[in-house]
Amino acid sequence: MPHIRRIYIIGFMGSGKTTTGKKLAEGLNWEFIDLDLEIEASAGQTISEIFSRSGEEYFRKLESELLHRLDIKEDTVVSLGGGTPCFSDNMDYINKTGISVYLKMTPAQLSKRLSIESGERPLLKNIPEKDRRLYITAKLSEREIHYNKASIIVNAGNLRIGNLISRLESIMQK
Repeated sequence: MPHIRRIYIIGFMGSGKTTTGKKLAEGLNWEFIDLDLEIEASAGQTISEIFSRSGEEYFRKLESELLHRLDIKEDTVVSLGGGTPCFSDNMDYINKTGISVYLKMTPAQLSKRLSIESGERPLLKNIPEKDRRLYITAKLSEREIHYNKASIIVNAGNLRIGNLISRLESIMQK
């Protein structure tokens, strides 16, 4: 692998991508970018507003365009939305331009985390609580085809940032 100093954090909604990305950037003394915040700033709307006003297809196009044109410097950790790797050629682009880290969690773990904030998530907004785990299981199954192409797959349920930093530093030194 070429000398790459850019890390993309991927995983299902609620897996801790933003929190992990910030901690990782801090531990490496790198910059941090949250793609969702970049989309909101660019569009002048929240992700929920984009979904409700323009639909998911429009959002995915906007997301992919912004990912490809973001001015991402070296020594940057980028937290991506849960669906980002699953559309267009995004996963190929991610792996060509950096090291991808998939924060893997079970549907049960995700369901528990997302039960607190489901109203804030556009894809969960209209899913009744009793159907949430089934929906998460099905959607995760679809998306793991893309997530599993990550450079590194870690169990996000018991993630140790120090261990992840060591793994990443080892990869970047090769």
